[in-house]
Amino acid sequence: MSERNFSRRRRGMRFRPSGGLGRSQQKPDREASQARAEVIGETSGGPERLFEHRHQTEIERAENIAAGLPPTGAPADAVPPPPAEKKQFREPDLKRTAEVDSEKPYQPVAVKEQPKGIVETLKVAATNLVKKVQRLIRPVKKIHKEVIINTETLETRVAVLEDGKLEEFNIERTTEERLVGSIFKGRVRNLEDGLKAAFVDIGFEKNAFLHYWDIVPNQFDSGVEIVDRPTKKRDKPRITQKDIPRLYPTGTDIIVQVTKGPIGTKGPRITTNLVLPGRYLVLLPNSDQSGISRKIENQQERQRLKKVLRELTIPDGMGVIMRTAGEGQQKRYFVRDLALLLEEWRGIQERIKSQPPATCVFQEPDLIERTVRDFLTEDVERIVVDSPKAYERMRDMITKISRRSASKVKNYVEAQPIFDRFGISKQLENAFSRQVHLKSGGYIVVDETEALVAIDVNTGRHKGSRDQESTILKVNQEAADEICRQLRLRNMGGLIVLDFIDMKGRRDQQSVYQRMKEGLRRDKAKTHILPISPLGLMEMTRQRHTESVRSAVYDDCPYCKGRGKVKSVLTMSVEIQRKLQEILKKRSRDESDFQLRIVVHPTVLERLRTEDEKHLIEMEKRYFGKLSFRADPGMHAEQFKIQNVATNEELASVGA
Repeated sequence: MSERNFSRRRRGMRFRPSGGLGRSQQKPDREASQARAEVIGETSGGPERLFEHRHQTEIERAENIAAGLPPTGAPADAVPPPPAEKKQFREPDLKRTAEVDSEKPYQPVAVKEQPKGIVETLKVAATNLVKKVQRLIRPVKKIHKEVIINTETLETRVAVLEDGKLEEFNIERTTEERLVGSIFKGRVRNLEDGLKAAFVDIGFEKNAFLHYWDIVPNQFDSGVEIVDRPTKKRDKPRITQKDIPRLYPTGTDIIVQVTKGPIGTKGPRITTNLVLPGRYLVLLPNSDQSGISRKIENQQERQRLKKVLRELTIPDGMGVIMRTAGEGQQKRYFVRDLALLLEEWRGIQERIKSQPPATCVFQEPDLIERTVRDFLTEDVERIVVDSPKAYERMRDMITKISRRSASKVKNYVEAQPIFDRFGISKQLENAFSRQVHLKSGGYIVVDETEALVAIDVNTGRHKGSRDQESTILKVNQEAADEICRQLRLRNMGGLIVLDFIDMKGRRDQQSVYQRMKEGLRRDKAKTHILPISPLGLMEMTRQRHTESVRSAVYDDCPYCKGRGKVKSVLTMSVEIQRKLQEILKKRSRDESDFQLRIVVHPTVLERLRTEDEKHLIEMEKRYFGKLSFRADPGMHAEQFKIQNVATNEELASVGA
């Protein structure tokens, strides 16, 4: 970046953090530091993050040492590209045609349904009539929200649409074991007091890693408010780290839940703080604390839910968390959900008694069941699934929770693939490209690396330039909405740096910051975001639940090895000439002919025959050798071979 551009950027940035730059550097935000530590350590999160992790750094350090890695973990393979020189307006993308904003109201895709009986038809008609009357009495902005499920032999895909626009996407391969969230009956194999960790056999090749802090009962994290209930509290002796070798000696059976799958040399990570998620509640079998999600912001509703929570009949020694989906639900739904969770826990206890150690006593539900549990809310109009078997299964599951909601499930029977019929395939193709276009003509560029996600905002083919500040603000606000959507769609996590277009006004910066905060409210993953810095960058963290969709769907290109670039023909020509000089210099001078054959990719050969021919002729004269070249279309562009023509001996082989 030139000094002129840098000075312009500095003049444009009027924002200074409260207390000045010096104070913010001396006292970093504790929440930001904790969020950063969590996402660096979390490469595959647990089923439900309800407990705080104050000792995350210590646990990660011990886990890395146990796996034979440096205490700070393995270095990231990919390094984020250096930030490009930033301009206020980019060159327009002439290859891209202008987009026309459609003002037509969205119409849901019609789905053919199987004929129903008279009674069921009358029920549906009555329900639709009631909904119309309710909308007339209390008109609200109608958003058509639907869940589309595609089930195939090898994978299941779930898409959430709002007015036909893809907002969330999940994919699960049927061949992959659902390890994270599953509960095992394990056996302690050995204790490492130096690492403050136990190694537990849960039936896999590598023993699972259980840190002492994951055995000691934890408090709820900041996203859950504790609710006191009028119950008999048993006086339990408080467990500390010193007690663990006595309570869990080698050979002891222990019930654990997987919070992170095996990665590289590391085994699975586990905890004894068990969590059983339901539709509206989360059951905590080993914790006598109860609470309510802080994402429910309405104070009157929170007071009502606290009253419902205190009235629930929860067994002694157990606790529950009220999930965000419980907002606005009647007490009977919580009672029914609690009964289902307790029944499930009784089944787990029976398997714990009957099954031998190192076996699974509860497997995390598959994607279809999790969809019913997590996505079926009141605002969902319908769930469309293209498998009759999955259709019947979903109706049975929903009937247990709410019979009225069972009618929302529709069976898709048409010949056209369901994702094509609802326009999801095209949206997926556009959403996962490196460059994502915005309505105003701007675009964002997403670069996902192992350790960090960098997102750059560009004005691109902007509309109008009379008022640059308002144009920039509009593009940045659109980008904020799209970035929040992309984070959910791609399931990106870890450290994320957002490079918005420079804004001079402090009010505009604050507007974009608030837009980001609002967009992240609907994200199920835990996020932490900071205001725009003096350098014009916004930093945030997003908890990793599972691997990103990019990692699950795509492999690194075997040609460029994931770099996204290959060496230019000029670079290859220079490398070939350098290697030829090395070989020709080493040979002993004699009267015999010394002829070399160089096998290269056709594009490299074209360069050698044209622009670099004179250099090769000079080399032949200087070292008294003869050079012949041959093209091999099947060869990698970065590969070449040098052979001795007389003996067919391969003198050098460079490249992939």
